Amino acid sequence: MRTNIVLDDNLVEEAFKYSKAKTKKELIHEALKEFIASRKKLDLRELRGK
Repeated sequence: MRTNIVLDDNLVEEAFKYSKAKTKKELIHEALKEFIASRKKLDLRELRGK
């Protein structure tokens, strides 16, 4: 899916410091994958009642 978005330059720069991504596209893909994984973990915890 092709999408145009405006990103905060400071957030992008900081994210690159913690990532091995070489492009903004790679960085966004990595961030989305981590976001989804994090939310799935939260959902599992809520199902367990913790």
